[in-house]
Amino acid sequence: MKNWILRYRSWLVIGVVLGLLLTWMVSGESVDPPVEDRPPSREVAVGVRISQASTVARSVQVQGQMMPEQQVRVRTKTTGEVVETPGVEGQPVKAGEVIARLDMNDRQARLREARANLQRAESDYRAAQRLAQQGFQGALQAERALADRESARARVRSIELDIEHTRIEAPISGTLNRRLARQGDYVTAGEPVAEIVRNDPLRAEIDIPQHRIGEVSTGMAANVTFVDGTERAGKVTYLSSVADQDTRTFLARVEVPNQDGRLPAGTSATVSIPVETVSAHALSPALVSRNADGQLGVKIAVDGEKGMQAQFITVTPVKATANQIWVEGLPEKVRLITLGQGFVRHGDPVRITDGVTP
Repeated sequence: MKNWILRYRSWLVIGVVLGLLLTWMVSGESVDPPVEDRPPSREVAVGVRISQASTVARSVQVQGQMMPEQQVRVRTKTTGEVVETPGVEGQPVKAGEVIARLDMNDRQARLREARANLQRAESDYRAAQRLAQQGFQGALQAERALADRESARARVRSIELDIEHTRIEAPISGTLNRRLARQGDYVTAGEPVAEIVRNDPLRAEIDIPQHRIGEVSTGMAANVTFVDGTERAGKVTYLSSVADQDTRTFLARVEVPNQDGRLPAGTSATVSIPVETVSAHALSPALVSRNADGQLGVKIAVDGEKGMQAQFITVTPVKATANQIWVEGLPEKVRLITLGQGFVRHGDPVRITDGVTP
């Protein structure tokens, strides 16, 4: 549940803002009462604020999970006791660097024995060849001697590989994130001994809602905001072509450079992908109301034929935070009614109180 809340936090914020708006509207303060229930229009004193539109990016904003570029569990290829663990957890390692060593036990002795057997098999094979060429021994005996020599060679190579596998190396460059086997532990082939993580670049994995998938494509720029407020630029590198059957969303990945390695993986983040720029006004959610048709809008003061009057303009939300909402649909510069908007309706004459207009 916690992960779900973190993943959809941005949508929850917008939902809460709109929910508060609807609650406030239903209370009766921001909904224009029916005309027949209102007294005749008279000039109403209101406070206003001059609002200038600015360019705002309309974005697809979703919650995501930061994932490492690569996460590898290094496993043993042989059996033995861990006798050495070079490297420090949390510190960088390079590909090929030794991160653990296993006890050699009798491997060197078995290798010497195997090499001696190989020398004897090679001598027997050469002798069998000479005898076969001179006609003193059949070709079948020479072939058997050849097989014995190849078997001896394979035995030597097998022990050499086993010895090499006692030296466990990092397969990739990254950070030695965790040790899973320590000095004195006995491990068998296939057991993990360490975990190495490469965090450059990081990948934000996000789910794009199906109704917005047409706005997103690979190569698009993105902005990633981490839980501590850190912001980094990224790029969409992957977009699934099939929606998840349960959520009806499309998996996407945003790559974020992390050369200094300061950004951790595994945290949640807000990913914003700008899809277009629009002219919008930033205002308090409390200034947004709805008309009798249920349309969202704001009330502004305009110059009419008989003086200043209130006007209800429908708007479309572009983005929202807990304290502010950006809307489009208003003229570039307007006088927003900030005080008394609940007491005026569309077309009512208004009087701007002194000292309120910035």
